[in-house]
Amino acid sequence: MSPQTSFDVDFTDTVAIVTGASGALGSSVVERFRSAGATVCAVDVVEPDEEDALLDPDDRTHFYETDLTDEDAVAALVETVIDDHGRIDHLCNIAGTWQGGQPIEETDLEEFELLLDVNLKTAFLASKHALPHLRESEGSIVSVSARSSLEGGEGDGPYRITKAGIRLLTETLAEENEGVVRANCVMPSVIDTPMNREMLSGADHETWVDPADIADMLAFLCSDGATVTSGAAVPVYGEA
Repeated sequence: MSPQTSFDVDFTDTVAIVTGASGALGSSVVERFRSAGATVCAVDVVEPDEEDALLDPDDRTHFYETDLTDEDAVAALVETVIDDHGRIDHLCNIAGTWQGGQPIEETDLEEFELLLDVNLKTAFLASKHALPHLRESEGSIVSVSARSSLEGGEGDGPYRITKAGIRLLTETLAEENEGVVRANCVMPSVIDTPMNREMLSGADHETWVDPADIADMLAFLCSDGATVTSGAAVPVYGEA
């Protein structure tokens, strides 16, 4: 199901920030929002012309290379977006990564800190600095948690911990900004990305979730169709 042939969402005259925009899910979210008429500010440390980048910019996509784990850089990004486009209506916190395979007592601190930084700190900082402008536009925040964050598990505990943090961050943002800025998140099972196919080559990827379908849900959560929804963690499990 492609973004253009699913359901209608009109984001004309709105501005969306999409983090992790060069990855499989982030690039799908960029495509979905711009197909709905939004001006998209695509943010990543990986530039579109790099080999692993999946982002395909067009005249409504503006790329901003930013280290989202650096608060000064995030603050500067938001101010630049406001200078360039005058407003922020949607913040899509897509930046994330996966590490796992070791029990807690064998997990290096560097691995834990990487997951904490990329999965949770980026969403915290982007939300913190975008909020004043989202309040002005009565906009919305959508973030990416994970199905696996609903319980502990063997081998990828730090990943689950950071994705559970996204849920709690979402609930906190919704509570603190009730009636002004909506905050929701999605909980995918395994996303059908090139990286996941490589790491899990023997798995049945037919049951995995297409990034375009997740992008559809993010678009809905930012749309007028979801104005009564805030603080939600929405399952996007596909056939898993």
